[in-house]
Amino acid sequence: MKRVTAILLSALLVLSLAACGNSNQNTVKNTPAETEVTILVTEAEDDSTERTEETTVGEAETSDTAKTESSNILIAYFSVMETDGVDTVAGASRVAVNGEVLGNNEYVAQIIQRETGGDLFSIETVQDYPTTHEPLLEFAYNEKADNARPELATQIENLDSYDVIFLGYPNWNADLPMPLYTFLEQYDFSGKTIIPFTTHGGSGFSRTIRTISELQPGATVISEGLSISRNSVSGAESEVVQWVNGLELSIQ
Repeated sequence: MKRVTAILLSALLVLSLAACGNSNQNTVKNTPAETEVTILVTEAEDDSTERTEETTVGEAETSDTAKTESSNILIAYFSVMETDGVDTVAGASRVAVNGEVLGNNEYVAQIIQRETGGDLFSIETVQDYPTTHEPLLEFAYNEKADNARPELATQIENLDSYDVIFLGYPNWNADLPMPLYTFLEQYDFSGKTIIPFTTHGGSGFSRTIRTISELQPGATVISEGLSISRNSVSGAESEVVQWVNGLELSIQ
């Protein structure tokens, strides 16, 4: 009886060990499968991230290309905004746009910038100009009489990257403002195209386009510039847009 009992116990022990062995084998088999699934998911997520990064870089490159294509155009302007005597609608040297008050030539320059995608450059001087009408007229007249060359406070960076220069200014005393003489004598625009635009009180360009050609003999100066009466600046947006589009600029 004892021998039978021992045999039975031995048989039960073998069956128990076999069951444990099978259980361990199932666990081992399942673990790699779960690990593989985890790895596949991780790789899929990484691939998705890489695609997203490539798309982002591509979009950034497209945006940079657009900026580069328009950067061959510079819109340089000189503008003094008067603050007295006249409103911002008629007879003013300033215009109100979307609650912002701008000088006339600054306003025209911004429209040109919007249409061409070029870079804006404000020609500013170290000295301040009077912002009231009569003192400004007298100051400008004395500058011309003295053949002054006001020192500039702003400088063009990377001039070589520009092929087209829009040049805006008010007509003072039937002439360029004296800061424009400083500007045109300081830079060499040889091989570039200069496109003038002006705001005036009735004199149009006078002989300023010829003066620009004399100061920049190596440049091509467009004679069909844009001349706008300061009485009409506030309503001149469509005229400016039509003029710019008519130039058929080659943006590179």
